[in-house]
Amino acid sequence: MSVSQLGNDTLRPSVWGDSGLLARVMSAGSRRHVALLKQGFVFLFVLLAAVVSTLIPWLPVSDAPSMWAGVFAAFCGVVFASVVSRRPRLLTWEIVIPAADFVAVGLLRYGTGDSGSVFIPIILLPIVWIAVWPGRLSIVWLLIGSAVTFMLPFVIEPSGRAPSEFIRIAFSLAIYATIGLAINELARQASRKVELSRAQQHAVERELDRAATIQQSLLPPKTSLLPEMFAVRGRCIPARAVGGDFYDWYPTPDGIALTVGDVMGKGVGAGMIAAAVRSVIRSSSDDLDPAVALRRATTGLASGDGDVQFTTCFHARITPSGEIRWADGGHGLALIRRATGLVERLQSSDLPIGLGDRWTSYADQLHPGDTIVCISDGVLDLFPDELHAFSQFQLLLISSGDPSDIVQKVAELVGEDEQADDVTVVAATFAPALTRA
Repeated sequence: MSVSQLGNDTLRPSVWGDSGLLARVMSAGSRRHVALLKQGFVFLFVLLAAVVSTLIPWLPVSDAPSMWAGVFAAFCGVVFASVVSRRPRLLTWEIVIPAADFVAVGLLRYGTGDSGSVFIPIILLPIVWIAVWPGRLSIVWLLIGSAVTFMLPFVIEPSGRAPSEFIRIAFSLAIYATIGLAINELARQASRKVELSRAQQHAVERELDRAATIQQSLLPPKTSLLPEMFAVRGRCIPARAVGGDFYDWYPTPDGIALTVGDVMGKGVGAGMIAAAVRSVIRSSSDDLDPAVALRRATTGLASGDGDVQFTTCFHARITPSGEIRWADGGHGLALIRRATGLVERLQSSDLPIGLGDRWTSYADQLHPGDTIVCISDGVLDLFPDELHAFSQFQLLLISSGDPSDIVQKVAELVGEDEQADDVTVVAATFAPALTRA
């Protein structure tokens, strides 16, 4: 029988107010709707100002037609913003919206008391939204818009203006420009921080992708040179891009070797330790005693700074006659499923690699049709009853057939939900009768 392995899983920003930060973060569709939302607020305040001035006697209405013309100008801005939300190509002309706002506020100001109007603060809305646009050119746009608002009454009624009015307008424009500069600088700094954070995130993601690719390359190949009397299947589904679980199989002078390990922790650090332990154990293929491989691996995890890094590991060697010798470093999740349906657990009291310094080799005999199965503790987390998870896994083995069936059932337990721990399973069936056939 051939040996195989199942799959290993492991915006141009608008002048009016879409800053570089918003333009990069939001999709084009949501950005279009932001323009409509902003203009809705401006229209609401302008309309409210006109209604309140009409209903409340002590609020002056110096020119009602101009006041309602301001409401109409703000409404035109809403209409254009609505069109922009449906036609993204018009975003290039989004400057039309704040232009309508500056005209609307200028007309409202003239119609509700001119220089004494209490509604002039509405101008701050388009000023702020323009100021967050990246680049100093936005300050020019808001200055032009503000000048339109203040100078529009002069166009409607050129006479009767005191010189102090021009001084007041000049100071107002200077203050608005200062506010715009401050907001523009804050928006620029925020945008740079976001871009830097994204660049760092992308760098980390690229490193994780490389690490995941390297880790996947360390798993056994889909086609192996193992003797044909062994049918082997395995799968590792990491909880993150890089996991701490690992498994391996390879031919040895006396048959085959199987290894399953689980490094303390998850992520890149655990994946590096897993790769190191796997490599050391594989380098011990010429030694017939599986305990020797664990002793060599613990030397590689020795740390001079006192930090404890340990790995639970099950390592077995199986001969063509079915004799199995195994060592278990604190793993305790290996079983033999007999051809008769009986399930036996392989027990050991030895410590994990990195904690212990002495391991014992045990021996057993596989008969035709017997299957040795080893899992990581992430498999037990897949069962709803934590206290009886191991017993439930034993029942899964009893109801399973060949190694492919065992591995497939474990993978089905994982499903599409994100698991809390890495999930690994390896199953090997001893089938010498198939070789003779």
